Amino acid sequence: MAAEKNNISIIIVNYKSWHHLQNCLDSIAKIDDDDFLLEVIIVDNSLNKIKIEEFKNNFPSFKFYINSGNNGFANGCNLGAKKASGNYFLFLNPDTKITKQPILEMLTVILAKKNLGAVSCLQKNEDGSYEKSMRFFPKLITLFGFFRAIFKTKLEKSIKKDTHIIYPDWISGAVVLISKNWFSKIKGWNEDYWMYFEDVDLSKKIRDKKGEIGLLTNTFIIHNHGGSSRINLKTASITKLEVLISKHVYFANHFKGIYCFLLQTLLVVYTMFSKFILGLLGLFFFFVPKLKLQFVLFKKIISYYFLAIINSTWLSEKSINYSKLSLLNKRKI
Repeated sequence: MAAEKNNISIIIVNYKSWHHLQNCLDSIAKIDDDDFLLEVIIVDNSLNKIKIEEFKNNFPSFKFYINSGNNGFANGCNLGAKKASGNYFLFLNPDTKITKQPILEMLTVILAKKNLGAVSCLQKNEDGSYEKSMRFFPKLITLFGFFRAIFKTKLEKSIKKDTHIIYPDWISGAVVLISKNWFSKIKGWNEDYWMYFEDVDLSKKIRDKKGEIGLLTNTFIIHNHGGSSRINLKTASITKLEVLISKHVYFANHFKGIYCFLLQTLLVVYTMFSKFILGLLGLFFFFVPKLKLQFVLFKKIISYYFLAIINSTWLSEKSINYSKLSLLNKRKI
């Protein structure tokens, strides 16, 4: 493989995940990069200059950038890509640990298969279990768990498989290798999303451009799943709310007309009904942490839907594009 094609920029977006980030960077620092040239870029969304200085001292060959705020995963990834010099971008979660093998395997495959827009690999949890690899785009038959159960056989048959590689609808943003050309072709990560579904959207844009999405089954990274997000009640309520919001944003971005209206309506009705029941239980059994979370979440969901109607957008208030939209509306007024 020609040296100029082996320049890989590892891009990591961090938000207060210092312990995990330390482990992640330690694993990268041990990699023998004789088969490729590595550039490591860390974008910090927490604005912690003191911590960043500490990491700069510990990893002097890595590049650290402080974002203008907690602008979300997609925004951080795009900022890292703008700073990157590699022909390939490897987006990596801070709560992962990686070795040379998965990087080399993914690079080899993406060089060999020109129509492969992005590639990932298996993710092994700290307890030895693997995260799911058969991922399907959100649509009517995958909208709810009982729908997915009914159409499970049909969905699984739709996934193409080769030796050591499968082609799911989308791959997790925890580990994504994509060429600079493909990244430019799809105009990077969609900053409509603050957190969650950015990877689904990225994969969908590649598919819409007739590219393929691949996942290697013969290599893996270690992923402390949720280690960079699920910390306490407040954080858990935010992350669960953002999952819901991002699903609405995805539907708005990729579907039109009656079908889009049907999906949005079904999701609203199901969410309001299920969260009302769980929220009511949380009101009376507030001493049970999981039920208390549901009550807090129900209040946040009501607020979100109210603002969605008032502002005519499904975007999260935390999305950087929400701020741009609000500014645009003010200018119109």
